[in-house]
Amino acid sequence: MTISHDDVRFPSTDWRAYRGVLSRRVIAFCVDYLFVALLWIPAAVVVFFLGILTLGFGFLLYPALFAIVAMLYFGITVGGRAQASPGMAMMGLAIARTDGRPMDFMTAIVHLVIFWIANAFLTPFIVLIGLFTDRGRLLHDFLIGTVTVRRDSYPLR
Repeated sequence: MTISHDDVRFPSTDWRAYRGVLSRRVIAFCVDYLFVALLWIPAAVVVFFLGILTLGFGFLLYPALFAIVAMLYFGITVGGRAQASPGMAMMGLAIARTDGRPMDFMTAIVHLVIFWIANAFLTPFIVLIGLFTDRGRLLHDFLIGTVTVRRDSYPLR
């Protein structure tokens, strides 16, 4: 698969593109997880009826249901055309890859899973990393090669 020149968009190197991004990310995180929690409710109802139809096997989805809903939510939204989840869009943010390619479904899910793993081991320190980096990048941003930018500095085509 080839990438056309029009699909490559490198994130800005101007410091104003990253001003206030870290605090906006925290608020966007809270908004997004509220949406995921609300989406979990109808998903739980569907799994209940699936469990009845499959004579109990569908109930095995319950322990992983919140993670499945969150992965679908972030994979579809962050990996979509907007390059941002609804919470990020409300806060005027977008995710950009440092190699210039757009985020795709799988990269968005890997970004989320690495965030969960890093958060499990470094809970209080995960946001502190952003205070000491030039663009407010967190550990999972470095590992996956992404940066969160203000939407007005990163026009989407």
